[in-house]
Parts: sequence; structure tokens; C-alpha cells
Amino acid sequence: MKVTIVGGGIGGLTAAVAFHRRGWEVEVLERASEFTEIGAGLSIQPNALRALDALGLGDRLRSGGLAEPFAGVRRADGRWLFRNDVADLKRRFGHWATVHRADLIDLLVKALPARVLRPGTDVREVRPDGVVVHSGGTVASDLVVGADGVHSATRRSRWPDAPGPRYVGYTTWRFIVPPHPITGSVETWGRGERFGHLPMPDGRVYCYLMANAPIRSRTGLDQLRERFAGWHDPIPALLAAAEDHTVSQHDSYQLPELPTYVSGTVALLGDAAHAMTPNLGQGACQALEDAVTLALAVDTLGVRAGLVEYDRSRRPRTQMITRRSLQAGAPAHWTSPPVIALRDALLPRLPKSFFERSLVPAYTWTI
Repeated sequence: MKVTIVGGGIGGLTAAVAFHRRGWEVEVLERASEFTEIGAGLSIQPNALRALDALGLGDRLRSGGLAEPFAGVRRADGRWLFRNDVADLKRRFGHWATVHRADLIDLLVKALPARVLRPGTDVREVRPDGVVVHSGGTVASDLVVGADGVHSATRRSRWPDAPGPRYVGYTTWRFIVPPHPITGSVETWGRGERFGHLPMPDGRVYCYLMANAPIRSRTGLDQLRERFAGWHDPIPALLAAAEDHTVSQHDSYQLPELPTYVSGTVALLGDAAHAMTPNLGQGACQALEDAVTLALAVDTLGVRAGLVEYDRSRRPRTQMITRRSLQAGAPAHWTSPPVIALRDALLPRLPKSFFERSLVPAYTWTI
């Protein structure tokens, strides 16, 4: 049996490893000239670690250094809006890990034979019978997996009438700075903008910023330093330590819900199926879940029945998490001063169970 995977990011490579370990012939078509990612850290939450455990790779991330769960949210002046009980989260759900995205890609690439990887291959069309038309010719397979991201060529080809990704109104900057003393994984909310940081295993700090902005607008590092200059420590110092060439900026999109993730012998996974806002840190985690679930279902039940099972199990869960992710980040992007004042007064008074409702369904997944 052969599977062709369109897209060599985290979801696509995880699917490749999952199918390869089940004895399938695998081919990964990646438009970029190499298999890598730059510029950002990634929080691997307990559900994603369990997905990697299914491939025998989870302990390799754990050995690199475990991370703390998300500690909570502060105001721009440093006062807490809410705090999570990180010890309780670890006790209930297991481990977290933080990794550079490029290191996770490298881990997945090394788990595959070099012959299955085809960088520099631009996919033009995916047909329902498993034929993929690309810049180097065509390839026929028993199964095609579209793991080619938010602007998926696979989705456009097989779901031509589906609405495209929707810009949610804010853009995201990401960068990593040299070691700096910080306390855990924390996010700070302002008025239509926020700043988050979390420690990397080697002491460096992964930072991300989000702000309301017109689509495709671009803002430089000097402007960001000025914008966040009055925020609590260590935010100004982290921005001061950043270098222009390390900062990446991407607009934030959400994909409207698809009626199915399956078309003929083609399946979508990750952002191609359910692109979500980064507010819960679950985008890559859900792609990892998708990949191992798809390989298990198809290898166990056969292609047709396995695809039905994959869609039945993955679509409700991923679409629920997509909705909750959008809701979780919305208060950070409110701009009305009276509404912001109400937010800042109300959030510290809410019970911890209110915030856990967004988190628990994500963390409790098992294969």
C-alpha cells in the first residue's frame, strides 16, 4: 500500500512516520527546497506527547527537558488576571515539553528513509482516485494525505466550493532570544494586543506577540519595542534582546468548518483541515493527533472504512478546539476602554474551573 503526503511540515512528516512504521510505501511532496522550519518555539502539550509516544518519539522530547504548563495571564502593569495551578495540571494530565520547531522537524525527518522525501515539488492538482499532479509529473497512490497548511492546494483541489481561510483580525510575531530570567509560561493582555513568553530547554526564551492589524500589514521590531515599552518586566528587555532577522510575522487565520475531511481516497489533516488561531497552542498538537489517528484507522480498517472512521473521530474534536481557541483569545483583542476595564475586574474573580473548560478536552486525548 502506498500513501502520498502533500506537505512536509509537522503534520505531514508525522503522518509519514506513522505510515512508514506500519509498513506502507510513503512519499512526501514538499514545495520548499528543504524540510525545516525557522524562528519559533513550540509547546508540546500532553496530548501531543501521547501522539508522539505512539511513534516511539515522545521520550526523545522529554529527554531534552520538560516544560511547565501555561501559568496564566497578566495585565500590562504586571497584575494577574488569572493564574493556573501548574502543579495540579501536571499531576492530572502529564508532561509538557518545549521544542524549537526546526528540532521537531529534524526528529521526524531522521525517523524516515531519505528516499521518501521529495523537496522542491509543487503540487498542482489532487484527484479523487489518488493521482497527484505536481511539478515533476504525476504519482498514483492508494491514499493521499493533504497536510499542506492553511492555504492548502489539496483542499482547493478536492473541496473547490469550500470557503477559504478567514483572517481573524490580528497578526502574530514570533522570535527566540538568548537566555533571560523569566518565570514560567505567561501571557500578558493589553488593549487589542498581547505578549507571551515561555522558556526553552536550553535557557533561551520563546516570545510571541499578537496585535489587531489590517491583513498583510507589516510592523518592524523597533515599532514593537516602542509599542510595548511601558509593559511590565521582562517584556521590554526581551524585545531589546531580539534581532530583526529572528522575527517572523504571520497573519492569524481560522478555517471555516468543513463538512468532511475526506474526499474519495484523499484526507486532510492539520491546518489544511482545521486551521485555528494560536490561542490554545493546539494547532501543531492537533496535527500530531490527526496523523497518528489517520494511520491507525486506515491501516486497521482499510482505506475506505478507515477514512470514514478518521473523519468521524477527528472532525468533531478538532472543530470544537478551533471554536474554543478563537473564544479563548477574544478578550485580549477587545479595544473598548470600558469593556477592557470590565474584563480586568471580572477575570480575577472567576473560578479556575471557568478557564479549565477550554483546556481539559484538549489535554485528555489518547490514541
